[in-house]
Amino acid sequence: LMNINEANDEYLVTMDLPGVEKKDVEIKLSDGSLTISGERKIVNQDSGNNRVRYESAHGAFSRSFELSTEIVSDNIKAKFKNGVLSITLPKAEEIKPDVRKIVVN
Repeated sequence: LMNINEANDEYLVTMDLPGVEKKDVEIKLSDGSLTISGERKIVNQDSGNNRVRYESAHGAFSRSFELSTEIVSDNIKAKFKNGVLSITLPKAEEIKPDVRKIVVN
């Protein structure tokens, strides 16, 4: 599950990744598109246990979305704590047109 919140100066992306280790997650930003991918591995695979029901999702995953504004890629921060990935994407300052007053002679 992923949530994307937008503030005036940044995006905050949170993604629930229970059972996934930090080393199994990859984050890429390319051409205004953020991609989060990784793999959830099967846990508790003891050869002596016969699984009756297994509803936990496992395997590779990938989520991508387009950002509507430019991002300051050098200031992106990501943290992974208690199975939740949080990514802060600071927006670039809006480029304002150079306005000059012209004096009429």
